[in-house]
Amino acid sequence: MTVRATSRGAQRTSLEGTRAEVLICGASFAGLAVARELAATGASVLVIDRYEIGERQTSACACPTLWLDALGLGESIKQELPYMSFTTPSSSVRYRLPWSWSSFDYRKLCKLLWAQCGDARFETAKVESLGEQDADGTIAVVTDRGTISAPLVVDALGWRRVLSSPHYQPPEAPLSRGLEVHPDHDGSGDALDIWIERGIVRRGYGWRVPAGDEARIGVGSYDPVQHVKEPTVALSERLDRDAVRYQGNWFPHRLRDGTEDCVFFVGDSAGHCFPLSGEGIRTAFYFGIACGRELRSVLDGRADRAKALAAYEQFNRGHKRPFAIALALQRLIPALPPRVLSGLLAVIGNQRIVNRAFGWYLNQASPSFAAPSSLDAGAPMIGARELAEVSR
Repeated sequence: MTVRATSRGAQRTSLEGTRAEVLICGASFAGLAVARELAATGASVLVIDRYEIGERQTSACACPTLWLDALGLGESIKQELPYMSFTTPSSSVRYRLPWSWSSFDYRKLCKLLWAQCGDARFETAKVESLGEQDADGTIAVVTDRGTISAPLVVDALGWRRVLSSPHYQPPEAPLSRGLEVHPDHDGSGDALDIWIERGIVRRGYGWRVPAGDEARIGVGSYDPVQHVKEPTVALSERLDRDAVRYQGNWFPHRLRDGTEDCVFFVGDSAGHCFPLSGEGIRTAFYFGIACGRELRSVLDGRADRAKALAAYEQFNRGHKRPFAIALALQRLIPALPPRVLSGLLAVIGNQRIVNRAFGWYLNQASPSFAAPSSLDAGAPMIGARELAEVSR
């Protein structure tokens, strides 16, 4: 269990009345990506989180290598994985991808990302609710260390969407649940392994992510009512690994509004986690960059907050189609008879189809979006369709 490393005693001073130009609530992938975009603005940026930066890992921490390279985070990589394997009750297939995954060290990645955030300030504080908005547009955020105010506020706090109302509440909300263990590993393996077996989980999948000295083995269920501890232990035993060092979390599988009550939402708080795959790290980077660019347009005087909110929401909604396709597949694939699923995976195994399918998947949040050439303050934001063309 993670021990909360927040300020205590004499260090736990009140933040009541603190003001900033930008307040980013949440200091994981999405929040840090937003702050990174504001590094050169000279603005007063305050990032707050219940935990210290890099303290609380909640995912398998694997991401397309191209994204880690694009953000200058290569030093955090623990193991590169150029293959994926898919196992069903009747067969197993192995694909060489047109790009690779990399497992990474969560703490190191967050520290590297924070180092790119310029003069942004960080404080540990638990965000409790959205407060009042002043006549001048300043928004209050209530924390356990007092009320903090800023005209530009970002919720990157995860699936709870704390600065929204009403909040999501599992198991009724459209959330998946995942749990994984981290047994010791010998560093072997070059694939991200997936199991699609109803004997493991009725609607979902199991995974193994080699990560250097450890393996990240887990199970995700699209049905939030179904518990996943027993399946996770069973998969670990099948792989002859000890079920140790547990971590788990809920993750969304439906895109949500990117703005509400003059607040920007990014990462899991906006449902920026692909259905079917449950991948949410590169999308957190991607939408965090997009959000940061809109905030930067306000700080630079090129737009007001209302225009930035509208532009970001338009960008967010522009991705409804790929998210809807992935959600439809999430519903379809668990319903397929195992032999039909095995046949489908075999057909997809043609390298040309693999390249096309996984190329499409990567282009829904392409690493080209993080390229320095697109950081020009006057450059318009581009969406998934344009990124697909750029990547060809």
